[in-house]
Amino acid sequence: MVSSPRDHVPVADLVEELLSTDGPLTIVEAGEPVLRRGTEPFDGQLDPALLARFVEALRVTMHAAPGVGLAAPQVGVPLRIAVIEDPAPVPEEVRLARGRVPQPFRVLVNPSYEPLGTVRAAFFEGCLSVPGWQAVVARPAEVRLTCEDESGRPVDEVFSGWPARIVQHETDHLDGTLYLDRADLRSLSSSRAMAERWTQPTPREAAESLGFDLP
Repeated sequence: MVSSPRDHVPVADLVEELLSTDGPLTIVEAGEPVLRRGTEPFDGQLDPALLARFVEALRVTMHAAPGVGLAAPQVGVPLRIAVIEDPAPVPEEVRLARGRVPQPFRVLVNPSYEPLGTVRAAFFEGCLSVPGWQAVVARPAEVRLTCEDESGRPVDEVFSGWPARIVQHETDHLDGTLYLDRADLRSLSSSRAMAERWTQPTPREAAESLGFDLP
């Protein structure tokens, strides 16, 4: 495997380099090794001031994309840190079908999740690191998240509906997993197809037309 010069750069120096320019950070796309190698637990590699600057840069980048979550590897940093935030500006029928409710800005440090129960929900999902495509992913409908926040305070919280999906998607990034690894690839649809065909609150019509199963 060919290594990148950045593989040997201390993570604090890498973050300082990324933050040396103003504006959103560059989001790396599928095919970049940093998205597949997993991450190292955060254990003070960034001092509090640098961590705060990095978190703010993740927030700015997430908003600019726009997206509802962003993990550190998506900007080239192999640390177990992610941010999420979802204003959920969706019609009522979508909110009810997907359980999509607003989520405040949160920082997830060293997160992990475990499914609660056996119910799974399947919806189209996309990723800022896989632009132009969406696919249906069946995920646990409810999960328990454990992590710390940016100040080191412990978090132990249950998420359901769309917030549970966001938590799983972003935590998966920290393990080197992309949503496509969990997707039914018969459902893979371009942004154009999504806009023209699959705007319904659930993927039921897509499943019937494209020939894939739903849980």
